[in-house]
Amino acid sequence: MKSRVKTERGSGNVFEDLGFAPGEAENLQLRAQLMSRIREEAREITQAQAARLFGVTQPRINDLLRGKIDKFSLDALVNMLAAAGLRVEMRVKKVA
Repeated sequence: MKSRVKTERGSGNVFEDLGFAPGEAENLQLRAQLMSRIREEAREITQAQAARLFGVTQPRINDLLRGKIDKFSLDALVNMLAAAGLRVEMRVKKVA
């Protein structure tokens, strides 16, 4: 038996698609992007080395690598990237 699968185009923000309020969805999306960049930078080094690089403790790096997004504010993530010598740029635009 063949069954039809219904697909729906996403909004471009998975958190909004999951039902989060628009403001919270944007905040979560930004945090996820910053966390992803930190993971990229930490990929080939130990957690202890990453902790030194980002100016945090090793347990904080462990939380980040395990995707515990609720434990990190935008400020904390920007500060971690700045400690590693990276600059975060922000762009604001109207919703399509």
